[in-house]
This record gives sequence, C-alpha cells and structure tokens, in this order.
Amino acid sequence: MQIILTLSLAAAAIGSGLVAGIFFAFSTFIMPAFSRIPTEQGIAAMNSINVTIVRSPFMGLFVPTAILCLVIAVLAVIDWRGGASLLMLAGAALYVLASFLSTIVFNVPMNDALEKVAGSGPDAMAFWTTYLRDWTWWNHVRTIASLLASVAFVRVLMIV
Repeated sequence: MQIILTLSLAAAAIGSGLVAGIFFAFSTFIMPAFSRIPTEQGIAAMNSINVTIVRSPFMGLFVPTAILCLVIAVLAVIDWRGGASLLMLAGAALYVLASFLSTIVFNVPMNDALEKVAGSGPDAMAFWTTYLRDWTWWNHVRTIASLLASVAFVRVLMIV
C-alpha cells in the first residue's frame, strides 16, 4: 500500500504542477498577448487553441491527474494518517474541485460560446472583452488551485 501511495502522490504532484504551469502561462502572457491584438485575431487564436488542446497531450495529463486525485482521496480515508491524510484530501479537493471541475463549469462553456463569435464588430469586441476578463479570472483560480495541490502532495511525500 505504501508504494502505491508514494507513486500516486509523486505522480499527482508532478501532474498538478505541470497543469499549474500551463495555466500560469495563460494567465501571465498568453491571454494578455491576445488582449493586445485585434479582436478577430484574438478570437481566432483562442478558438484554435480550444480545438487543439482537446486533442493534445494536455488531456492525457489533465484528466488522469484528476482521477489520481480521487484515488489519493480514497487512500487518505481508507488509511487515515492524521495531518498527512488532511493534506492528501486538501490537495485532491483543490485539484478536482477548483481546477478540474471549474474548467468544466466555467472555462469550457465560455470557450463554447466563443466558438460562435466571429468578426470584429461591436458585439464581438464586447464579447471578447468580457471573455478575456472572466476566462482569465477563472484561469487564475485554476492556476492557484493546481499549484497548491502540487504543494500539498509534495508536503505529504515529505512526511509519509
């Protein structure tokens, strides 16, 4: 059981850390760069990313890390280890709820709506401005949650 726990925690720490890095890139320079180019180009670039990302290795990292977090949560409860189990549950909850589920509930619907927007007229510009603000805010949430999940998993590895 210990080897399964250790490997799961290490993989979840790496997975959530990598996901945090990807989200960090969007928050710190990708979305700000898109805000600096003409609306039509920004929308086209983001739509292209949204199509590409679901077919990329990112999905092979993002989804399995969520599944691994669920496994870690179960292991934390089955073999209760006090503070270590609390950290395991915290890391799992941060990743699954604030990173994975917030993506499904907030970012993906915004991406789906963006897919229907074209052009550079006033409606497109208004939508794009709102999209950039709201999508990036939720991306900040995902970034911080993924990073904190990684930190929690690393901390558990230090004490188990």
